[in-house]
Amino acid sequence: MAGEAGGAALGRAADKLFSLSGLFAVCKPKGPTSAAVLNLLKERLLAEAGVQTKGNKRNQVLKIGHGGTLDSAATGVLVVGIGKGTKMLGTMLAGSKKYTAIGMLGKATDTLDATGKVTEEKPYDQVTKGDLENVLQKFTGDIMQVPPLYSALKKDGERLSTLMKRGEAVEAKPARPVRVYSLSLQQFQPPLFTLGKDVECGGGFYVRSLVNDIGKELSTCASVQELTRTKQGPFTLEEHALHEDKWTIDDIAQSLEHCTALLLGQPARKKLKTEHPGETAVICEDK
Repeated sequence: MAGEAGGAALGRAADKLFSLSGLFAVCKPKGPTSAAVLNLLKERLLAEAGVQTKGNKRNQVLKIGHGGTLDSAATGVLVVGIGKGTKMLGTMLAGSKKYTAIGMLGKATDTLDATGKVTEEKPYDQVTKGDLENVLQKFTGDIMQVPPLYSALKKDGERLSTLMKRGEAVEAKPARPVRVYSLSLQQFQPPLFTLGKDVECGGGFYVRSLVNDIGKELSTCASVQELTRTKQGPFTLEEHALHEDKWTIDDIAQSLEHCTALLLGQPARKKLKTEHPGETAVICEDK
């Protein structure tokens, strides 16, 4: 009897899992790729529902994806679509995002962040807080930006970052229009500077490129030391992003109910015609 009751409970959990549909947010930890976080989330949900990951055709219909890659070294809001919600992920790519970032003056790397190899070092003693604040004004509004070589953008079907790690020659993508809604300096303790919570931008924008360009504009160089996405669309890190202990069927079901109301009240942003070329939402289906 106990076995039958347990089996019935797992059956109900599986039914609930496969009925989930919509968008919600998780908190991506520092270290794993966005795809790895997605796979871990999927594995936990399937394990909780008692669904075998091999040789089970039902597993194929569990669709889950994310709406915009976060760098491995970055943390924060990762919007996830499940079921029919995966079809809504494109709106997350184009929508606005907010970040906090800590940059370091005087040091450039090949990845434009702390994970890469140092490619250049320059003095930064001449840079003042006023200099930084003035430079930030130049990067607000509609600007042109060259994406990083280490990125999720693709060439011939492969990510630029994958080609770079293999040692293949990769040409930089051409500068493209991106939009920065707001940008401010929160703290300046040379060589470190902190860009505040209102670093708000549109789709296709790279904070790593911004910090790199800030360094060049100040006649030195710079790279990102820490990066956190605090908001994507209507989803905020503090209010909506589920931490790992909340990656359960029930918690996600509750979040989906709450987030449906959020999305209905989300104002539309005017999108640039050439926003995020080459970027797609990542959808995972077990085969």
